[in-house]
Amino acid sequence: MKKKILFVTRCLLTVGLMLFLLTVPVTATAVEIGPLSIGGAMRANYTFGDYAPVLDRSSRAKQDNGAFALDTFRFNLDYNQGPFVGKAEYRFYPGYGANNHDSYHFPHTGWIGYNFGDESQVQLGLNRVPFGPGAYGVSQSWFFDQHYYVGLADDMDLGVKYTKPFENFTIDLAYYFSDEGSHNGANFSRKGVRYSYDIIDETGTGYEERHQVNLRAIYSMETGNLKSDIGASVQYGQLESNGPQDDGDHYAGSAHAVFSIANFKLATQITYYKYDVENDQPLGTDTLVQMGAFDFPTLVAAEAWIPAVSLSYYLETPQVDWLDYVIPYIEYSSIVKDESHSCPKTILQ
Repeated sequence: MKKKILFVTRCLLTVGLMLFLLTVPVTATAVEIGPLSIGGAMRANYTFGDYAPVLDRSSRAKQDNGAFALDTFRFNLDYNQGPFVGKAEYRFYPGYGANNHDSYHFPHTGWIGYNFGDESQVQLGLNRVPFGPGAYGVSQSWFFDQHYYVGLADDMDLGVKYTKPFENFTIDLAYYFSDEGSHNGANFSRKGVRYSYDIIDETGTGYEERHQVNLRAIYSMETGNLKSDIGASVQYGQLESNGPQDDGDHYAGSAHAVFSIANFKLATQITYYKYDVENDQPLGTDTLVQMGAFDFPTLVAAEAWIPAVSLSYYLETPQVDWLDYVIPYIEYSSIVKDESHSCPKTILQ
């Protein structure tokens, strides 16, 4: 589970992570009821890595020979009736404790939409924020890249999104009233029981995300065997204060490009972001913000650059009946801050 990968304990600088991770997804055959498709999946992981061992049970540590565990169980609903469409997904995570006492669950997606005759679409509800080169940024990894951990990749928020193609361009324009909210579990975090990383108010006197707007443009072209998607994304939103400090805001800008030739894919992205908060917030500094996801709070640099790059190869495996393809990849991403200071001891515990 991503809640255990604490990049902030390394002062938000990650050059690489060495471990072996085998993910086994099992997808249920969808049941069709008129325009409604009902399905689901579960995912189990075998993880062997550089973790500290756990005394009371087997763990992912190499000293314990790794561990095989259920990671995710989910339900999916898809609706398609003429121009009307919709999608919903709900996820369950069993946790690692005895008798799954630290389990949690939350909605991942939930929107209704309309497909217009000009190939544009509108989505209303809990949907993916249009920022970066694609749904998961540049990453092919199960862990994603650093954009995800600061709320700038695979981020689900509550609002309305409009997408329209213009010949070689695709434009996304969105407004989000709020983040996705916190849901069921709350074993380790008061407000972080959610899928994607957001600013969360753990103390009751912090900040919450409100009134965010997004604009993304991607230009697609082909030159011989080379396919290119070159684009830019911008984001601006408010941070509503629940304490004595003034309201803040946040913004981000990103340039990104994806190049594909044969089975190779090169994805690049450079992003600048800033969360404008005050010193008298509960953290007592304007250089850190409180974020959270997967029932776990974490601290993030309030201002930084994020370079990210991914090189991958799509390898079909027709000789293996139970395996469709394999994607070897190498990736790099880092959070580059202006300030250089140690991480607070409270996040090293």
